[in-house]
Amino acid sequence: MVAPHQIEIPKELARLLAGRQELIRATKGFMPQDEGKALALALYDCDLPNDVPAVEIGSYVGLSTIYLGTVAKEQMRPLVSVDHHRGSQENQAGWEYHDPTLVDPISGKMDTLYLFRRTLELAQLADTVIIAVADSQTFAKAFSGEIGFLFIDGGHGIDEARTDYESWVPKITQGGHLAIHDVFPDPALGGQAPFLLYQRALVEGFHETIAQGSLRVMRKDSK
Repeated sequence: MVAPHQIEIPKELARLLAGRQELIRATKGFMPQDEGKALALALYDCDLPNDVPAVEIGSYVGLSTIYLGTVAKEQMRPLVSVDHHRGSQENQAGWEYHDPTLVDPISGKMDTLYLFRRTLELAQLADTVIIAVADSQTFAKAFSGEIGFLFIDGGHGIDEARTDYESWVPKITQGGHLAIHDVFPDPALGGQAPFLLYQRALVEGFHETIAQGSLRVMRKDSK
């Protein structure tokens, strides 16, 4: 197990990711490569049986999915990607991360699904990633099994983030991992919702294994 705050990429994982670099650079998203590699490492270090799925909450057009899917494919582990593909609040018109090229001219709404599907095809992950086009909370009610890995990177508002946490974290099996993106202890650097989730997890039976940039990864232990 990698010690907290130390990131060492095994040679085999580095080899797997090396073949994805051109696609990673060409894919829209908000995850720096050092954080993406740390995210991939977190799943790579998951030693649970490969029939225990990994779940990603919030995929946008698939940048983080490339990192997770590459490892999941190697492990023969299903990766469930949950996103309504209408964009988070910060992606809407008038907000900082709005991209007008992702607005459907017919509906007038954000629509990232077609680009997400394209990313999966280019990454040859269509048979590894299960696409769930749904609200996170709604889909969680229909998902009854345990999961071995959870990545939370959906809506960054307080209510949305808390709902994602409460809907999915209880499904993480013993020894499973929880990864949270955009964790900023300093409010001047970013919204506080992911940071609050991180703090909550630390007092609810998780201990930190990886900290890279704004990414935090924790392992579920006994309370």
